[in-house]
Amino acid sequence: MTVPEGTQAHRTDARKFTVLRCAVLTVSDSRTTGTDESGRYLRVALAAAGHTVLDHGLLPNDEDRVRAQVRDWLDRDDLDLIVLTGGTGLGSRDRTIEAVRPLLEKEMPGFGELFRLLSFQEQVATASILSRATAGSAKGKLLVSLPGSRAAVQLAMERIILPEGAHAVRELRR
Repeated sequence: MTVPEGTQAHRTDARKFTVLRCAVLTVSDSRTTGTDESGRYLRVALAAAGHTVLDHGLLPNDEDRVRAQVRDWLDRDDLDLIVLTGGTGLGSRDRTIEAVRPLLEKEMPGFGELFRLLSFQEQVATASILSRATAGSAKGKLLVSLPGSRAAVQLAMERIILPEGAHAVRELRR
């Protein structure tokens, strides 16, 4: 595959952010710290990639509580990446996107589009349209909202977040 002109320079400059400082939040009415496979996977995958997970939590599908937690993390100077898992579907209790979207300064529509395409191709076929996964920036941080499924979280991490996270943080801080 040919790398577009200028992309290599961006990726080289992005190496300044090779160690991202991260926070992970699971949003679920049914998971506990013992059964939260997606949150655990995110923490392990980020650490295995050389990143640092400085904080993590688990909250019920409560829009105000989720927004308050994300807002607290956005106010911290020691975080680069905030990843949420859960609450992105169409269910009546799925409110993560509504909690997060008002906090975003810029949305990255391509993230959700690519995630749904990859999901369509690799996992859930047409059911991928049910996902409202999204990403964007706020206060110099990359904010990503993923479905609660461990398979979906793994797909997003391996195919999008780990390959492009540092590049995205570099871009939003320029």
